[in-house]
Amino acid sequence: MRGRAPTGGARGGILPAMSNPQLSQAAFDKLKAEFDDLTTRGRIEVANKIERAREEGDLKENAGYHAAKDEQGHMEGRIRQLEHLLENAEIVDSSSIYTIVYDGDSDDMAERYLIGNMEEEVDGADVISPTSPLGAALDGAAAGDVITYEAPNGALTVRVVKVESA
Repeated sequence: MRGRAPTGGARGGILPAMSNPQLSQAAFDKLKAEFDDLTTRGRIEVANKIERAREEGDLKENAGYHAAKDEQGHMEGRIRQLEHLLENAEIVDSSSIYTIVYDGDSDDMAERYLIGNMEEEVDGADVISPTSPLGAALDGAAAGDVITYEAPNGALTVRVVKVESA
């Protein structure tokens, strides 16, 4: 059986398809601006840093050169991530922000969550993935609903105080 890939269990080694990231138009525009900046000004700036560091001499012991190359690697990784997000994004009209209180907590301990992509930003709300235990449990919930979900440390119960559009 030499040369054959392992089957990888019940799914036969087939990786699950990743869903398209859902982004608001504002988040998409922000990511596009970051992508444009990194692929133009960012690349030029890092190339200049590398060139200046090369002029300092011996590359083996040149901390500036290694720092610039490290920065270049991180930037190129972010560019690839942004490229993937922008090419595959599904623009959604609105997202919901859920205000919740954990069982046993008072209403003044309420927490606000936007269910969406980690690239989203909303003042006063933390972003959680729709595939996280809490995100999946809250999806479609209404104010007043009491929801119990399975978290890594056991079952947790929350009360939905308010649902608003982002």
